[in-house]
Amino acid sequence: MVKDDKKILGENRRELILKWLKDSREPITGSELSTKTNVSRQVIVQDISLLKARNEPILATSNGYFYLKNELTKESFSRVVVCQHPPSQTQEELTLIVDHGVTVKDVKIEHPVYGDLTASIMVSNRQEVNTFMSKINETNATFLSELTDGTHLHTLEASSIDKLDAACQALKKANILIE
Repeated sequence: MVKDDKKILGENRRELILKWLKDSREPITGSELSTKTNVSRQVIVQDISLLKARNEPILATSNGYFYLKNELTKESFSRVVVCQHPPSQTQEELTLIVDHGVTVKDVKIEHPVYGDLTASIMVSNRQEVNTFMSKINETNATFLSELTDGTHLHTLEASSIDKLDAACQALKKANILIE
């Protein structure tokens, strides 16, 4: 926290933001960063954009900003799956996936004008799914999949192929997975 309500300026602020993100195991919200540096949330958004332009692997999630650490010791497997369901089934879909120890990294659709549109989700457990759904509901946001009649892709990540297979089987059983 900054003492005496003093703003941290420019490059010093961006260096601190980067350090905090690298040191954190959890996402940090723009509001938290704003409070710590005594600047507006919009300044933080601009700082994050500048850091991303320098190829810093910062991910904006519904839970805040996250620094993508290079975890060489942790083996992981990923798979892209195609799903289709109405918006009312989104929470069920995400819960089915995370309950098998799988992370939903993103959602992607193919838009007729813009091409591929991808949004970060980064949910790994029921609490994160609930937080994501609450933010969707609170903001009255629409799901990307609503632009494509429910068809969308997810990048899934897990510590084993068996977990990915089990999550896909659960999605198939719920008539969500398209093969």
